[in-house]
Amino acid sequence: MPIYEYRCLECNTSFEKILTSSASTETIVCSHCGSPKVQKKISAASLRLAGNSASPIPAGALSGCASRSGFS
Repeated sequence: MPIYEYRCLECNTSFEKILTSSASTETIVCSHCGSPKVQKKISAASLRLAGNSASPIPAGALSGCASRSGFS
């Protein structure tokens, strides 16, 4: 289940909300003041490395054309 980050336009509080696909029509309200005037924030994605590799490069990241010549 994805975690979404929101910012309240009324009290400027930032909060997170875990949403299931069935909750996509749910009205999101601020966890601090209860206002429905919220804005979804853009956040960085989390990456999970495959296997026990200590490499900082995610598994499959170099599966395209550049994999033979390294980083481009």
